[in-house]
Amino acid sequence: MRAIDRVKAARRQDRPGAAEFIGAVFDGFIELHGDRVFGDDKAVIGGVAFLDCRPVTVIGIQKGKTVDENIGRNFGMPHPEGYRKALRLMRQAEKFGRPVVTFINTPGAYCGIGAEERGQGEAIARNILEMLRIDTPIVAVVVGEGGSGGALALAAADEVWMLENAVYYISSPESFSAILWKTAAKSEQAAEVMRLTSGDLLELGVIERVISEAENASGPADFQGCFDALKATLAEKLRELEERRNAGELLAKRRERFAGF
Repeated sequence: MRAIDRVKAARRQDRPGAAEFIGAVFDGFIELHGDRVFGDDKAVIGGVAFLDCRPVTVIGIQKGKTVDENIGRNFGMPHPEGYRKALRLMRQAEKFGRPVVTFINTPGAYCGIGAEERGQGEAIARNILEMLRIDTPIVAVVVGEGGSGGALALAAADEVWMLENAVYYISSPESFSAILWKTAAKSEQAAEVMRLTSGDLLELGVIERVISEAENASGPADFQGCFDALKATLAEKLRELEERRNAGELLAKRRERFAGF
C-alpha cells in the first residue's frame, strides 16, 4: 500500500477512534472532565478504567463520527485546556500508582486565536516536559493520525505503538507539499518522502510496535482482532514497565529514548 493510501485509511471517518479503543480494550471506564483552569475540551477524553482488573489511566484524542460530533470535538484538534486536562490526569495517575495509556488521533493541535491566547505552545511543551518526569509507566498508541506537536504532547512515552494503517508525521502531506514545492498538489509524493507509515517508523526506531489490522478494515467490527491483540500486548508491556519502575530505571530509559533522536 502506498503511503498516501495509508494517510487516507487513517483519516477514514468510520475508523475506530480513542473512545472505541477505550471501550473495547478496557473495562469500567469512568470519564473525568476539565483542566481546573479554563474548561473541558471535548477533543480530549480521559479517565480511569481497568485492564485485566488493574486500574489504569486512559487518555485519548477523539474525532467525531458526524458533522455535529466533529464540531463538538473540534475535529480532534485539542485546545490548551485539553492538554492541561491530560496532564492533570497523568499527574493523578502517578500519585495513585496507575500506569497511563494514551490513544492519539489528531491532525494537530488547534491553532485558532483563542487557543494561542490561552497558551497552546506552552501547553504542548509543558506536557512533553512533564511526561519525561512522571514516574509511572506510559504507553502511547497512534490509532489514526498522529499530527505534529499536537500528537507528541501525548506521545512522550516509554513506548510508542502504531496501528498498521496509522500515520505519524511532523505535518500533513498537503502542508509539507505546499511548503516544499509551493503547491499542495504533490501530497502523494510528499507522503513517500516523509516516511510517515508505521512500517517506516518502526524501521527508523521512532516507534516500538505495529499492531496489525485486518485487510480493508473499516468499522469497529473489523477491528476486533486488533482490539484483542492490543489488550494482550498492553497488559504484558505495562507489567514489564512496572518492573522497570520498581528497579528505578523507568525515567532514565524514557529520557534516553528521546535523547537518542
